[in-house]
Amino acid sequence: MIKLIASDLDGTLLHGGEQSLSPRVLDLVHRLTERGVRFIAASGRQYDNERRLFQGIENDISYIAENGALCVHNGEVIFRSLLSEDLIRRIIAEIRKAPDFDILLSRENCSVIEGHNPAFVNHICNVMGNTTEIIDDIAKAKGPFIKIAVCNLTDSQQVILEYLKHLTDLFSPEIRAVTSGNIWIDFIPPNVNKGTALQTFLDYFHISAEECISMGDQYNDIEMLETAGTSYAVSGSAPGVSDHASHTTAFAEDVLEEVLRTME
Repeated sequence: MIKLIASDLDGTLLHGGEQSLSPRVLDLVHRLTERGVRFIAASGRQYDNERRLFQGIENDISYIAENGALCVHNGEVIFRSLLSEDLIRRIIAEIRKAPDFDILLSRENCSVIEGHNPAFVNHICNVMGNTTEIIDDIAKAKGPFIKIAVCNLTDSQQVILEYLKHLTDLFSPEIRAVTSGNIWIDFIPPNVNKGTALQTFLDYFHISAEECISMGDQYNDIEMLETAGTSYAVSGSAPGVSDHASHTTAFAEDVLEEVLRTME
């Protein structure tokens, strides 16, 4: 019997750059939680942003935010991971050599960005709706920080993947760089990811991996797909991601509906 479902958002429950969940998704999640199935939103997004996406049922689910750096249940932080400020400064110095990439630092309660690129500011504040602090020089931002990410709003995904390899060559094994959605590269500590976060929740709820489903589409979802007893990679997943899932699906919503069907 399935007792817990953990799902990525962008590219999985959010399609084609959508910034709001469909009424169908919200209804399915609500019906699942009413029947006692725990639901975890698992994203590279900030916690505040995830809660807004699930407005109306935001208190009925749990959250993996910032790619596993923050786990929250019933408003209580059950896990957090902090990044070295020295490492953050070195990453910032490298990113500044690439003019088409913008930097976002994540505190537990807000995103920190520079205000120099109006398109990026609009994307973070108005499109994504993040709780945000805008400053002149991100290298002078005050932590503690739980994540650093870079965004490219203009180039192809191939350019982003090539830059991902460059960053990996520079900063591995201190930290991992992974794609998160189609325009983001997130930096994740080697021992922190959505999979370790999901395991934290499985232990917290005393639920076995066999009683858990996970769903995702990007490289930052791989560990989560491998942690759950049953996992789904959705259509259009990044190359190779489906190799780490036990199943594929056209739409994650169909999986939610199927779980409900087995319970009725």
